[in-house]
Amino acid sequence: MRAPIPEPKPGDLIEIFRPFYRHWAIYVGDGYVVHLAPPSEVAGAGAASIMSALTDKAIVKKELLYDVAGRDKYQVNNKHDDKYTPLPASKIIQRAEELVGQEVLYKLTSENCEHFVNELRYGVPRSDQFCFRVAAVPDTTRRAEPVDGGPRW
Repeated sequence: MRAPIPEPKPGDLIEIFRPFYRHWAIYVGDGYVVHLAPPSEVAGAGAASIMSALTDKAIVKKELLYDVAGRDKYQVNNKHDDKYTPLPASKIIQRAEELVGQEVLYKLTSENCEHFVNELRYGVPRSDQFCFRVAAVPDTTRRAEPVDGGPRW
C-alpha cells in the first residue's frame, strides 16, 4: 500500500509530472491551487497542457489540485527554500488570489508556470526546467541569453 500524499500547506509549490515536462502551481488552501494555463485549457487537461508552448498568453486560474493534476503524479517541491526566504504564506496567497482571472504574458523560456510560482513564493521569477534544457545543449549550439536586463539563472 502506497503512503498517502501529505496535504500541502498554503504557499507550497506543487510540481505536477506531465508526460514531457513539469507543470507548476501554488497551493492556496482548501484543496485549491493557482496556476497558469493556456486560455483554451480546461481543468484536468493533463498532457494537453503542452499546447501552452504554442501560445504567448496564459490565464491565471484557481482550481482544485485534484482537477489540475488529473491522473498525473504531483509533489510539494519548495526546492529554493535553501536559497531564498519564502514570503509569508498570507502574502503568497494574497498575491496569487489577486491575479486569478487575469490574462498574462506567457513565454516558455522566461515567463512560464515555474517562473510564475517562484515569483509568488520567493519574489524571484526563475525556472530550472528551462535552464536545465539550455545547459544540456551541445557547446556548438547558440545558448539563450537574458534580454533587457532580465534575470540570469
